[in-house]
Amino acid sequence: VQLQASGGGLVQAGGSLRLSCAASGRAFSISTMAWFRQAPGKEREFVAATRWSGVITYYADFVKGRFTISRDNAQNTAALQMNSLKPEDTAAYYCAADITYYTGSVYSYYSDSSTYEYWGQGTQVTVSS
Repeated sequence: VQLQASGGGLVQAGGSLRLSCAASGRAFSISTMAWFRQAPGKEREFVAATRWSGVITYYADFVKGRFTISRDNAQNTAALQMNSLKPEDTAAYYCAADITYYTGSVYSYYSDSSTYEYWGQGTQVTVSS
């Protein structure tokens, strides 16, 4: 599985960006897709995840109500719509994919970076104040 993230850029506080992650290779084997982010000097942190149906989603508390994750299995893509951006959202954003068949609803499974076997390159999001 290969993942290609895109859509990052520079935006003013309060603005919006839409990130996209395109999967190729054995994309049909992907169970969960997720977004993580990493700011300079900080650890990588979970942002959002969606199970294969795109209906069941998980979000970090700090993005609830502002970010929306979606998935298009026909196109093998996942997107992260980011609204009401804040300067503290500035980070490199990474998409990730899990091919393990897991149907549980334990949040810690989806928010743990070690769950994901495949990672895309980061796309930089910079929010100016």
